[in-house]
Amino acid sequence: MSIVAIVGRPNVGKSTLFNRLIQRREAIVDATSGVTRDRHYGKTDWNGKEFTVIDTGGYVKGSDDVFQDEIDKQVVLAIEESDVILFMVDVESGITGMDEDVANLLRRSDKPVFLVVNKVDSATRVADATEFYALGLGEYYTLSSINGSGTGELLDALVEKLPNEEEKEEDELPRFAVVGRPNAGKSSFINALIGKDRYIVTDVAGTTRDSIDTRYNRFGFEFNLVDTAGIRRKTKVKEDIEFYSVMRSVRAIEHCDVCIVMLDATRGFDGQVQNIFWLAERNRKGIVILVNKWDLVEKETQTMKEYEETIRRQMEPFTDVPIIFISVLNKQRIYKAIETAVEVYQNRSKRIKTSELNEVLLPIIDRYPPPAYKAKYVKIKFITQLPTPQPQFAFFCNLPQYVKDPYKRFLENKLREEFDFTGVPISVYMRKK
Repeated sequence: MSIVAIVGRPNVGKSTLFNRLIQRREAIVDATSGVTRDRHYGKTDWNGKEFTVIDTGGYVKGSDDVFQDEIDKQVVLAIEESDVILFMVDVESGITGMDEDVANLLRRSDKPVFLVVNKVDSATRVADATEFYALGLGEYYTLSSINGSGTGELLDALVEKLPNEEEKEEDELPRFAVVGRPNAGKSSFINALIGKDRYIVTDVAGTTRDSIDTRYNRFGFEFNLVDTAGIRRKTKVKEDIEFYSVMRSVRAIEHCDVCIVMLDATRGFDGQVQNIFWLAERNRKGIVILVNKWDLVEKETQTMKEYEETIRRQMEPFTDVPIIFISVLNKQRIYKAIETAVEVYQNRSKRIKTSELNEVLLPIIDRYPPPAYKAKYVKIKFITQLPTPQPQFAFFCNLPQYVKDPYKRFLENKLREEFDFTGVPISVYMRKK
C-alpha cells in the first residue's frame, strides 16, 4: 500500500489533518506544541485508492527539547519510507525559519512534495498564502484541516501521484498490545523486536503518548504490535494530554487480542500493574506477563521461582498465565516473549468439537458431580463451546441456579487441564437443559 507522510514544524495542524483523513480521532490534538512524538499510522482511501497516512512530530532544528532529536529522526524516517509527502505550513504565522529548514530537508528528497497551507478559512487568508511560493516548492494547496475545506482538491491531486499497485485483500491481523506503567520498557521492547528505532525512547516517563500499530512479520509470525502510553493512577495524571494518552491505552486493551503486560522487575507486580492485568482479564483478552529489567535484579538460586510465585499469588484465582523474565536492553528472551504471545493467541482462538468436549468432560463430571443443594441434585448432560471470539462454554443441566462459583471454577480448571488454555480467561455458563 502506498504511504503518504505529513510533515512540518510543530503546531501547524498535522494531527488534525491526519485525524480527518483516517476519519477517527487517533492522533492526540492539543494546542501544546510537541504533543505528537512518534510516527503515527492510519489507513484511508480516496477515489477508490487506498493508502497509508503517517502523522509525524513537528520538525525543529537545534531545539533544547530532550525529545526533539528523536522526533527529527522519526520525521526523516517517515520521509524515507513514504511515496508522497504533504508539507504543512500555517498561514497565520507565515514562513518561519523552521519552515525553511523543513523545505531544505524536502528539496534533498526525490519524493513528490505537496505544499499544504493550513488554516485558510477566509478570502483574506487565501491572498496571504501567496507568500509560500518563496519556499521554492512550486504550487501549493490551501485548506482548513479543522473544518475540512480544501481537502478534496488536495486529495484529488494526491491520488494521481500515488504509484499504481495491484490490489490485494488484507486479512484482519491479530493485535498484540504492549501495556504497563510508564517507563517499563514497552517502546524499547518493540524497537528491539523490529530492529529499528520505530518509537522514541527516553528516560522521561510519558514519552509515548499515542497508541501506535506496527506490523510485525518475522519468524513466521504476522500481527500488529501496538505500543501504548504508560498507564498510571488517575491521581497521578496531571495534564489533559496524559489523560487522553491513558484513555487510548485503555482502548488499545479493549481492541486487542493479546495483552503483553510489561512490568519493571525493580518495582514488582505493584497495584497499578495489577489494575492493568485485571482490566485485560475483565475484557477477556489473552495475557502474557513480561518481567523486564531482570538484569538489574540481584539473584540467588531461587530468585526467579520466588518472584514468579509472588506474582501468581497476587493474581489469584486466574493464575494460568505465562510469566517470562526478559531484559530488553540485552535482548534476553524477547523472541521467546513473542512466541509465547502467539501461542496465547492460538489458545484464545481454539475451537473444540462438541463431541470431544462431552467425551472428555462428562466422565469427570460423573466422578465429581456438583454438590447437592437443598436435597436437589444437579445433572449436567451436555457441553458445547459458544461461537464467540474468546473461549466460552455452556454446560446444560436440570438446575443451573444451584451450581455455585466454586464448582464453576472446578469446571474451568478441568477445561484448562484437558485442552490447554494457558494465558486465556475462560467463561463458564450453566444453562437449562
